[in-house]
Amino acid sequence: MFSIRECLCGVLVATVVGVATYRAIAAPKAARADKPSEVATRGQREAKDISYGDWQKFCFKAGGALTLCRTTITGTFPTGQMAVRIDLIEREGTPTARLQLFVPVGMYLQQPAKLSVDGGSTFNVPYSWCLTNACIAADVAPAGIIKAMESGKTLALEVVDSNLLALTTSVPLAQFASVRKGAPTKMLEQYVDE
Repeated sequence: MFSIRECLCGVLVATVVGVATYRAIAAPKAARADKPSEVATRGQREAKDISYGDWQKFCFKAGGALTLCRTTITGTFPTGQMAVRIDLIEREGTPTARLQLFVPVGMYLQQPAKLSVDGGSTFNVPYSWCLTNACIAADVAPAGIIKAMESGKTLALEVVDSNLLALTTSVPLAQFASVRKGAPTKMLEQYVDE
């Protein structure tokens, strides 16, 4: 049997661990993002079996809201399953854009996705949430990466899987600038009757 003193110590220890865990979870996103990764990858491999479609631009206008456009490309595995989707989301009249990535579940979520254009500087995109069939990494896109994507040839994407292997793929950028600046591939409008 445990004495009261041992039980109280056990409760005290459990409480202290619970508070530490809560603080780690509740820490602001910015504070966690500044910390370097504590786990090194075990190796790297290129995902060569991904086929990319063309860049497309879809715009949405709901009621009296400002137009929202998404310049997007999707890469698929030979099975037809989505391997990666990259979206640049821009709202009319807003100076900032949002970069969003969809990747299969099974990624090491503490390590952000990394993007670079033609071997230039790296831009980290932290994971935001996961669904049953995909994880989404998203952040405000710095103007520098958008300009680099418009003039670049390839966008390198690196993610880390749950086995701590860095997976890389190269996304073609040849059409990106013309599609982004051009007319939408599809315009979806919603009319609201009040």
